[in-house]
Amino acid sequence: MRGGTVQINWHDTKPVLTLDFHPKSGLLATGGADFDIKLWQINPSEGENKGPTASYQSSLTYHGSAVNVLRFSPSGGLLASGADGGELIIWKLHPTDVGQTWKVLKSLSFHRKDVLDMEWSTDDAHLITGSVDNSCIIWDVCKGSVHQILDGHLHYVQGVSWDPLGHYVASLSSDRTCRIYGNKPLTTSKGLKTSNYAAQHVITKAEQQLPADSKVMNFRLSLSSFVMQIMGGSLTCYGGSYKFSSTSDSVNTAYIFSRKDLSRPALQLPASGKPVIAVRFCPIVFSLRAHKSAGEFFKLPYRYVFAVATLNSLYIYDTESVPPIAIFAGLHYAAITDISWSPDAKYLALSSQDGYCTLVEFDRDDLGSPFTISEAEKAKDEIKNPVDQVPTEVINTTSTDVEAESKAEAESKADRNKKETEASEGKASPNPVSVPVSNKPAKRRITPMAIDP
Repeated sequence: MRGGTVQINWHDTKPVLTLDFHPKSGLLATGGADFDIKLWQINPSEGENKGPTASYQSSLTYHGSAVNVLRFSPSGGLLASGADGGELIIWKLHPTDVGQTWKVLKSLSFHRKDVLDMEWSTDDAHLITGSVDNSCIIWDVCKGSVHQILDGHLHYVQGVSWDPLGHYVASLSSDRTCRIYGNKPLTTSKGLKTSNYAAQHVITKAEQQLPADSKVMNFRLSLSSFVMQIMGGSLTCYGGSYKFSSTSDSVNTAYIFSRKDLSRPALQLPASGKPVIAVRFCPIVFSLRAHKSAGEFFKLPYRYVFAVATLNSLYIYDTESVPPIAIFAGLHYAAITDISWSPDAKYLALSSQDGYCTLVEFDRDDLGSPFTISEAEKAKDEIKNPVDQVPTEVINTTSTDVEAESKAEAESKADRNKKETEASEGKASPNPVSVPVSNKPAKRRITPMAIDP
């Protein structure tokens, strides 16, 4: 595992606000405060002590304001980008004599204010967006029209997600609520069924007053930036806080909800001193490790790997182990804005308001061996055994705190050599340092918690 902050002129030294890897070619698209979208070719590291690099390919110029979010469609044929002022553009990939080029396909107009987040349906047919105008919109991309407006929130919608199984969409808002909408298809006059999402659950701050010695969490959704993602058997909401007791201070956290019970979180991943702002699941599913972890929460025949970013640090988890696989901090002078995995899981990219991006490159055994399974079997297993409910006590495991220990890389195999993560040459951004996670108790713990149903 190696990498660092790439010292190039990403967006004219202006903040890089979003990024996403193309699901087929692996090109990295970045959007910034310079109003442009830029495409980059990621080049592997040339030596053990050097990280990957990025080569500029082309620019997509159309937006008249800062590009806040961009996402490639699952097929890779379309790209959606949202900006300030409600600008929303659909780009289409066209073949040319010398390669490929992106051209504007549609301009979707309805949001009155800044578009903050978006996600595609698995068939490329629909797109959900969240905006500062307090609404979510589900778009019919083929028609270029509004399919449905979800206007239940009372404040900015800062996170949206689409269930890959097609059963739900979800939204997270600074009104401190997470809304889950179930698909209840409607039959048209011609006998055709069309998707229709109706409010099914509203997750909000726990109202109960807890005794000082209570081990049950008092959870709530905070006012910080929200990003959320749904992955198969579990709904993962990021951007909340919790209290160990009614008298303790709030701690930033990421919540994981099971499909079995959307009324309260099944698992939480406490962050450090800064709010969680982004999460991305790795597109590759991995085989289980040879060893068995002491605190398995998920009973799956394979492992998901996912990255959780706070404003100033990065955590990499998997569904088989309790502590993070790796922890990184001190990567940028300003806040992290977005993260994305490459389609082959070789790279993880981070963008920042300081105008730079960090690229982390994974060696062959860093994350494990890919697990081959059909999509149908995977979906069936996830729905059947999404999350294993466990007692509420703190799990007896420790990991190094981000702010106390700088950043760390956890062991993934006992016989694998640990490698330091170093930044590329340059002085415009701090150089990260990666050290093994200690087995000794740290002053502050990053300890996943679970709640009894």
